[in-house]
Amino acid sequence: MASYRLMHLSIIIPAFNEARLIEQTLRSVTTSLAANAGSGFTSEVIVVDNNSTDNTAQLARDAGARVVFEPINQIGRARNAGAAQATGEWLLFLDADSLLSAELLADILCLIDSGKYVGCGSTLRMDGLPWWARLTLQLWTRTSILCRWAAGALVVCRRDAFQDVGGFDQELYALDEVRLSKQLKQWGRRQGLQFTILTKHPLETSSRKVSLYSGLEIAGQIFRIFLLPKRTLQDKKHLSVWYDGRR
Repeated sequence: MASYRLMHLSIIIPAFNEARLIEQTLRSVTTSLAANAGSGFTSEVIVVDNNSTDNTAQLARDAGARVVFEPINQIGRARNAGAAQATGEWLLFLDADSLLSAELLADILCLIDSGKYVGCGSTLRMDGLPWWARLTLQLWTRTSILCRWAAGALVVCRRDAFQDVGGFDQELYALDEVRLSKQLKQWGRRQGLQFTILTKHPLETSSRKVSLYSGLEIAGQIFRIFLLPKRTLQDKKHLSVWYDGRR
């Protein structure tokens, strides 16, 4: 079995009103860490309470996670707040509605151990999607792999690279993971390192937004981002799918 001596992994989970899902997400993390315990790495789990009004923070503490509070409701800011408190040489950002599998974590650890990468993302799996959402996910998957853009549900990177590029861009209220992917690729090129998208074991993530929002609402949001990217991405009032609180 591969050895990950001296490698400390920080798993950072931003969470806003995730009381319904945070426990199962943390169980998936705990199970995956236990399944890979023989690899010899160490780890910590940080949940960033992004000004929740439910008991997300208490549930996370009860599950054994360290909880950090970020009062301003913004996904990039929450991720950065977790990274600022992290002690690992590697950072793994996981969305609170996603389930980390032992197999995907093993792939991530092998990538780290190879010494050839600055970081990675993963393809996604969502169950119960209508046809139009399946097509959208397929299009994103092809784009993600081709361009090596990570989905926000999972971003992994070296801590020094993350710090050097300035972390997640706090001027953006969405798609900050794409900006970070581009910056990590540039940083990696200068160091002779790659940024890639893992495909063997897709990350299971929630399809709840497809249930909570109509296809017309989601399409309108996507088209607005394409037509007015700067104005849309820098103002969360235009990003209701991310920020209106439906859970």
